[in-house]
Amino acid sequence: MLIHNATLVTWGADPLVRSDHALLLRDGRIDAMGPSAGLRRRYPQAEALDADGQLVLPGNICAHTHCYGALARGMALAGPAPADFPQILERLWWPLDRALDADTIRISALVSLVDAIKHGSTTLIDHHASANCVEGSLDLIADAVEQAGLRAVLCYEVTDRDGPERAAAGIAENLRFLRAAAGRERVAATFGLHASLTLGDETLRRCAGALPAGVGIHVHVAEHEADQQDSLRRSGLRVVPRLDRYDLWRPGSIAAHCVHAEAAECELLQERGVWISHQPRSNMNNGVGAAALDDMLAAGIPVCLGNDGMGNNMWAEWKAAYLLHKVAGRDPRRAPGDAIARMATENNAALARQFFPGSGLGELAPGAVADLILVDYRPFTPLHEGNLPWHILFGFEASMVTTTIVQGQVLMKDRQLLTLDERAIAAEAREMAPALWRRQATLARGVH
Repeated sequence: MLIHNATLVTWGADPLVRSDHALLLRDGRIDAMGPSAGLRRRYPQAEALDADGQLVLPGNICAHTHCYGALARGMALAGPAPADFPQILERLWWPLDRALDADTIRISALVSLVDAIKHGSTTLIDHHASANCVEGSLDLIADAVEQAGLRAVLCYEVTDRDGPERAAAGIAENLRFLRAAAGRERVAATFGLHASLTLGDETLRRCAGALPAGVGIHVHVAEHEADQQDSLRRSGLRVVPRLDRYDLWRPGSIAAHCVHAEAAECELLQERGVWISHQPRSNMNNGVGAAALDDMLAAGIPVCLGNDGMGNNMWAEWKAAYLLHKVAGRDPRRAPGDAIARMATENNAALARQFFPGSGLGELAPGAVADLILVDYRPFTPLHEGNLPWHILFGFEASMVTTTIVQGQVLMKDRQLLTLDERAIAAEAREMAPALWRRQATLARGVH
């Protein structure tokens, strides 16, 4: 396929913006790049896709999400609003994950994947929980990912909050899927843990003993002060050194949030080769505070951008990160646009490439996998490498994504989904949601 008459945005360490250019896709990868006229003459027989002047960019990457929460949209909680994040967990999310069964896991994944394709997010790093449907749960999500044609990294969050048998089942599911994912081209695996505050010493010991060589973990860290307080009560240590005591911080691990992690903890994560993922919309929604993002970036700590299941419009996360830290610090110099762009593109891509080695994810370059989006953005002011982040922050909308391509396969063209039936998925989700909400409400009242 020859995508021509496009403005290419390459991203990568040295982003370029090139108008009236073309990409030749072959065998799922970018085979050639150059001015449109030249490539059209060289490849006259290639299937042509006229971009009509649209931007062509690498697909967006999400460093931390929760597909299982998709059916919570619109769900109202009985009684007064939760007063803090621990109450949100206890009254909303933990009863919801216990209420999930195989059908609602599958449809939640499909709803999230429809959302991702429409919003131009082509790689998702997911963190799953379903206490009463553990074994095989990651296969349900992986099958949906393959049906959609997207790319994902999956894990199961091990926790003690549902008892030792389910904690053991979570460990087993991670290990099983690490083996199973080796046979899937667009799906990879890592090892999930929930958070220090729901993990006892024995379970941490078992996870450390089970963790295969070369595999990192994906875990929530200090999202709220309660995580640090619990860790200090249990061990006399803060969260990061507590997990480090068990040698869990392997290179390639993901520490989600780190809102209340001290500088020394972030430095330890950096020494261990761990990535920190930042989810600003979720942090604002849960009222947990703002991470020390500028300090982390100034220290050279690799910070990525996720969405925590808030929806797969990653440009909304760009904008939230850009604004949150300015208001939290009362300083308009915080979270500058070019730093946000590097997090969301260069850092997210480097993280994703650990799971898909040799892919060249996140960059338009010969040899890189053809994970691309077409964006119908026609600015009224000059657009170039120097001001691109601010065009995205102040001009881009997710509705401008017209075409989504993963590994050369067109998943959406001219805003029409080709691999998933959005109406059928929506109808099935609407049919399942009321029963799921009733189960969640019953479990939230303490009836297990």
